[in-house]
Amino acid sequence: MKTSVFLYPWDVVGDPDAATRVADLGVQQVTLASAYHSTRALTPRHPGHRVVTAEHAAVLYPSDPARWAGRGLRPYAQAWVTGDDPYAEAAAALADAGLEVHSWVVLAHNSRLGAEHPGTCVVNAYGDRYPWAPCIAQPAVHAYLVDLAAEAAVRPGALGTELESCGWYGFAHLHAHDKTAGVALGDAAQYLMSLCFCADCRAGYAGTGLDADELAAAVRRALEPVWAGSGSAETGWSGVRGLLGAGLADATRQWRDQVARRLQEAAVAAVRGAAPAPDFQVLLHADPAPYRTGANVGVDPGHLLSTADGAVLPCTGGDAAREAVLGPFAGLSGVLAANFNVVTGMGGSPGTLERDAAHARALGAGELRLYHAGLASGPDLDAVTGALSRIGR
Repeated sequence: MKTSVFLYPWDVVGDPDAATRVADLGVQQVTLASAYHSTRALTPRHPGHRVVTAEHAAVLYPSDPARWAGRGLRPYAQAWVTGDDPYAEAAAALADAGLEVHSWVVLAHNSRLGAEHPGTCVVNAYGDRYPWAPCIAQPAVHAYLVDLAAEAAVRPGALGTELESCGWYGFAHLHAHDKTAGVALGDAAQYLMSLCFCADCRAGYAGTGLDADELAAAVRRALEPVWAGSGSAETGWSGVRGLLGAGLADATRQWRDQVARRLQEAAVAAVRGAAPAPDFQVLLHADPAPYRTGANVGVDPGHLLSTADGAVLPCTGGDAAREAVLGPFAGLSGVLAANFNVVTGMGGSPGTLERDAAHARALGAGELRLYHAGLASGPDLDAVTGALSRIGR
């Protein structure tokens, strides 16, 4: 199975041994961040630092001034990695070590954009704005994300790309000093808290026969027992329909699915239009439950594979979790990459990678993605190296 590890440019820039160390894991590819959200990252092996604080979402290369001239929404520059083009510097070092490089592009997840342009944000049924979640129904946001996808994906030397958050983002968010766990929300309640009521979404609901004010009131009524108690355990689309009512729930999907598909189709087309070769691979980080929001956006498997070359699917967890994400793609043609967290301290399980990868392969996965070679400890990477050496036999 072709295997790729995720990396940030700051894992490589300034560390002359990084590229060789990654190649020695036994992987063939690196998925290297070119546009990424804010984060604080440990760098346990870097000779020059131990912590990198990416203060806001930014591109890790110099953006094209001509593309963005005169536009209100445009990529932010970074200031936490040295050099004019950290992505290119890291990509060149990795290629010199014999590794393929694909870009890693985070799209609809940008807290600084929301802070500086609050009108672009998802607005929930209570009127609260989510600054980390740009509303993809808004034409200006759609245009910004499509152009960002094309620019950030097709970096010099990249042979393909992986688009993360290419769809709806919502309530769930790892925010600074997050304090949202006092009331447990199952994914059904999270869907209701992720419905957007900005002006564009209100108009969109109206196009499906919904009154936005009545829908927002229904969402608030459905969530009242959740806030009054200890939370909600409802999961799955049946759980959403149970909370909100089948008719209203299904009607929200008419609008939201249409918006997400339009973004995905436009972003993939823009990347392919900018790509230097027809075999430039375009994958989406995805979840086969279309109502889900976040980094792994909810998709219809058939539509995704008719649009992109394939999907990167979250496969950390037990057998049932892998079956849930890989099963809906059974019998469909396209690249399926099983994404495993191999950082023990972040809930990963590198010690079971060989067994888990075999299970994913039996379910149809043809490639592996390992998150994250820069964040993992030495023992975690040793476990990965051993597992990959056995998988490759």
